[in-house]
Amino acid sequence: MRNVFAKVVVGLLICAGASRALLANEKPAAKGPDEDGTKPALVEIAGEGEMNSHAFQYLTELSDEVGARVTGTPAAQKAIDWGTAKMKAIGLEDVHTEKWQMWRGWTRGTAEAELIAPTRHKLSIDVMGWTGSTPTGGAEGDLVTANLFNLDEEIKNAGRLAGRVVLMVRKGEPKEGARPIFAQFGDFLKAAADARAIAVIGGQGGSKASGMHLTHTGILGFEADFTIPVVSMTVEDQGQLERYVESGKNVRVRFNVQNTFTNGPVESANVIGEVRGREHPEEVVVVGGHLDSWDLSEGATDNGTGSTSVLAAAEAIVRSGRRPRRTIRFVLFTGEEQGLLGSFAYVKQHKAEMANHLGDLVLDSGQGPVKEFQLGGRDDLVASFRPFAKAIANIRDVTVNDKVESGTDTLPFSLEGLPGINMDQDSPEYKYTHHSAADALETVKPDVLAQNATLMALAAYWIADRPERLASPWPAERTAKMLREQHEEELLKAFKIWPFGDLGEDKSTKP
Repeated sequence: MRNVFAKVVVGLLICAGASRALLANEKPAAKGPDEDGTKPALVEIAGEGEMNSHAFQYLTELSDEVGARVTGTPAAQKAIDWGTAKMKAIGLEDVHTEKWQMWRGWTRGTAEAELIAPTRHKLSIDVMGWTGSTPTGGAEGDLVTANLFNLDEEIKNAGRLAGRVVLMVRKGEPKEGARPIFAQFGDFLKAAADARAIAVIGGQGGSKASGMHLTHTGILGFEADFTIPVVSMTVEDQGQLERYVESGKNVRVRFNVQNTFTNGPVESANVIGEVRGREHPEEVVVVGGHLDSWDLSEGATDNGTGSTSVLAAAEAIVRSGRRPRRTIRFVLFTGEEQGLLGSFAYVKQHKAEMANHLGDLVLDSGQGPVKEFQLGGRDDLVASFRPFAKAIANIRDVTVNDKVESGTDTLPFSLEGLPGINMDQDSPEYKYTHHSAADALETVKPDVLAQNATLMALAAYWIADRPERLASPWPAERTAKMLREQHEEELLKAFKIWPFGDLGEDKSTKP
């Protein structure tokens, strides 16, 4: 009997040990609001956000009373003052501005163009931001094409552009991906300016305009300016020029573009307010959108919708009376359109406390409803975030993935190894309103805006209040490896904002 009993005991111990080993290798199931205790607060915040939203009212004020707000201009300062007053009225704590300096200011002047031959009529153009002027009174010249898909050769032979207006065309297959072409386009513009070309018809990154009789402005690099005028032309006028060139006709045009640069740096500021955490106030979730805009219209969809979502999200949380475990810091960034300057300034100014940041949450994809949370390369957080997305499914189905969005104020946080969470939107009309004269209040639906702001409030509060900390910064090597795997390395290097050197490089692929 003792032998039998001993065998049974040994067997039970082996089974128990195996069970413990199995459990040790299993990750606990991710907890959402239904399990982690955050749901009652989220229900109250959802009610405030959906039933008592002022998001569209704020957007109307920003669009009609403040208007266009190019970074570094008096209009941008008016927007900063407006955002500061709104945060105080909402009841946020420690409302203040954090100043930063940009390399050079710019003001749009006049932009006129005329087709002289083979027919004669006015051409519709708008100039790109931080680009230069023609001689006073304008200049006339023949039209010559340059192939956007072969910029190496175009730069090498830039001398042929002297005294001419350059029309960017696309021939053959691109040698580089679309984003590296965007970076190399700046090198081409410098070569064209050195060759004394009159102007370049190319839009942002050499692209053509979208929509009927629309132009689209924008910057042409991260913190970059160019002495040569670069313009966006309506597809109707540009199409005619392309047909003339393709048929072998000599095309002659006249351009008169007059813009103004400042003689030195100009000042801007981010607007900041908080809901302080009740248990870990030193731990911070940043919730942001960019307050600056372009100036062909009101800046309602880029990024008035994001800025007013930040304000409405803050208001919903404050009105709920709930206080999260950790601090939620609401930030209206400026300088996003010139190269994410405000968010880079924020990360630099708060470098000492970045280890206590949990990430940032940004909305900046137009006027459509939120469709996914992109976690900025943090694949380790996807499983943790999905239960939250499931919990808000009665409001809207929102998916979760680890994509990196490098074109908005999420990027500086992703570079710090934190989740730069982009609230991506379903905005098919955005290609028309983006940086154009159509970027107006009429394109925004109040119910969609209120819903987006509510989802922002819920996500922010859940991240800040869940019992376990959502994220800590990854070390530089792991961050660099992730960015390489997400195919961000080449673009960041092209714009000289890759901080990692050889870190994260796959040595096995080297000869």
